[in-house]
Amino acid sequence: MRKKVAIVTGGAKGIGRELVKELANNNYDVIISYNKSKIEAEELMNYINNNTNVNATIIKCDITNEQEIIKMRDTIIVKYNKIDLLINNASYACDNYIDDKSKEEFLKVLEVNVVGTFLVTKYLYPYINNGIIVNVSSTDATYSYNKISMDYCASKAAINSLTKTFSQEFTNIKVIGVMPRWTNTESVKEMNQDYLKNELKRIGQERLYEPDEVAKNIINIINSNINSGDIVEV
Repeated sequence: MRKKVAIVTGGAKGIGRELVKELANNNYDVIISYNKSKIEAEELMNYINNNTNVNATIIKCDITNEQEIIKMRDTIIVKYNKIDLLINNASYACDNYIDDKSKEEFLKVLEVNVVGTFLVTKYLYPYINNGIIVNVSSTDATYSYNKISMDYCASKAAINSLTKTFSQEFTNIKVIGVMPRWTNTESVKEMNQDYLKNELKRIGQERLYEPDEVAKNIINIINSNINSGDIVEV
């Protein structure tokens, strides 16, 4: 019985890495899309290939570059001939206050998070017949937004909007959104811990969630009867 095929953008680190592991445990062949984290991507691929019964492939792809996305798509289709699950997980943040935030910084966040999600979906959706697209947003789109990451928060709200409109556009694909809360990823570990503690208190989150538990929650949602267009907190 042929395995299902999943691609995770930003799949080498953080929540993306744990999603790849969970998908492998759920019998998916996995494509790990990365941009700069080549060493981490290779280590994850080797781990999957040596410890599970599925196949892992890594593909370098800048999701703001259409030609790299097209090349990635063609590589996937030649090898697997289909895509069952696309998880748009890759994202970028540039935290600073409004007086310090440049136009270029603001646009870079939108280009990666919003335009990148749009472009990957645009070029891959024709090969996801009766499959699922998952857009990874954030509670920053709804209630945990803050003033040093207004561009990131705006981008995640836009991803929620894309999820809704994609669900109307694609009649043969289920499109859902997931909104992780503050999660113990590499970038969060590098933050000012006093600031982080105050933010958690401000939004009423008692602790950081671990990437593996967020990934498990996302996989459970994928396997549930959630409706296309739904956006849920994880």
